[in-house]
Amino acid sequence: MLKEFKRAQRLMGNAFEITVVGDDEKKAHQHIDVAIREIQRIEQLLTTFSEESQTHLINQNAGIQPVKVDLEVFELIERSLKISNITDGYFDISYGGIDKSFWNFDREMQQLPNPELILEHLKLVNYKNIHLDRENQTVFLKEKGMRIGFGGIGKGYAAEMAKRLLQKGGVRSGIVNASGDLTAWGHQANGKPWTIGIADPDNVKQPFSYMTITDRAVATSGNYEKFAVINGKKYSHTINPKSGMPVSGVKSVTIFCPNAEIADAMATPVSIMGIEAALHLVNQINHLECIIIDEQNQIYSSQNINFK
Repeated sequence: MLKEFKRAQRLMGNAFEITVVGDDEKKAHQHIDVAIREIQRIEQLLTTFSEESQTHLINQNAGIQPVKVDLEVFELIERSLKISNITDGYFDISYGGIDKSFWNFDREMQQLPNPELILEHLKLVNYKNIHLDRENQTVFLKEKGMRIGFGGIGKGYAAEMAKRLLQKGGVRSGIVNASGDLTAWGHQANGKPWTIGIADPDNVKQPFSYMTITDRAVATSGNYEKFAVINGKKYSHTINPKSGMPVSGVKSVTIFCPNAEIADAMATPVSIMGIEAALHLVNQINHLECIIIDEQNQIYSSQNINFK
């Protein structure tokens, strides 16, 4: 008889939960072990916190010299730059110099950072200054002090890679949930499609809607998880890479598409670029859908979405 076997673990600084459908508990947990090891491997490659990581090396050599990286890292950066192009720079992995230095959303922030300092640092945020040399497999950040980070795409990439390994290992149904960014395939143990709740930004534990999905990835970006309240105004943890300021006006964005990496990467720009522009963009991309909730609780959705 088929059952669902789950395990939660903290990975990449986030709560991951891996679900595998099978009839053998021991085998299911072996599969989960494989998925966890894969996510840990990706974390080692991408983290900015370890001096051993390739990301750290790229940042250390900004403005100095190109750094040779694994093909996997090279191609992830290449795909990130394509998303930057499509989103007109609202997705930008070179935001690394901005977020940590000025914005600390531990609810202790009492005042806004100095706008002049932010503008000074914004000069270093420009995906066009990330130079890739495919022949030599190198990455070069043109300006000294530039930093890249995979906060906007890394979780989705890890979830996608873990899913592919599980599928390769023969797991026909499962979910890799990277703290709300998830990818699901196959069906529940009872044969029905997976059901996911779309979080209500005002009451996270109470979804405002449910959707059935299979072979889909979902990513959510919301101002209800991490934020700061300064002078009575709520500032979301999502930073606009063009202004260096947090986003306001949008409470949450939920993206649906077949690939978890793309879902994760698109959640941020869609929440930043303005609702009209975001819907226009999403409607032009095949197999991509979104739901946006603004600060007045108005719900907007792209053309091909059906939710209960």
